[in-house]
Amino acid sequence: MWQVVLSVIAGLVLVWLVLVLILWLEQRKHPGRASLTDLLRLAPDVVRLLKRLASDRTVPVGVRISLGILMVYLISPIDLIPDFIPVLGYADDALVVAIALRFATRRAGRDAVTRHWPGTPNGLAAVLRLAGLPASGTGG
Repeated sequence: MWQVVLSVIAGLVLVWLVLVLILWLEQRKHPGRASLTDLLRLAPDVVRLLKRLASDRTVPVGVRISLGILMVYLISPIDLIPDFIPVLGYADDALVVAIALRFATRRAGRDAVTRHWPGTPNGLAAVLRLAGLPASGTGG
């Protein structure tokens, strides 16, 4: 039992670290980048953002459905690459989360993401940049 719990915790930490690495690499391309501290706190903020987007009835139904599918995929024991394969087993989960995050934030729009963002302004700018959305201005 403890081995399963420790494996799940290790997997979540690895997914979090891969997400931070992806965002850090993206941030290096842009001036005014978020600090490492902002990036490390980003994963819990992203989880809260996705939960808020999924429960917002003003967000397009397709976005809410895709977020539901993402949650089912992450909870499901069936993966593209089995989790027992070191590193790669959890890397596919991180990749699926990054793709789903980009899709959901782009479809929901900058205004919805900004409205539901629970974290720092630098973290929001990083998420918007990763999604390919303008960090400032109008529209969504």
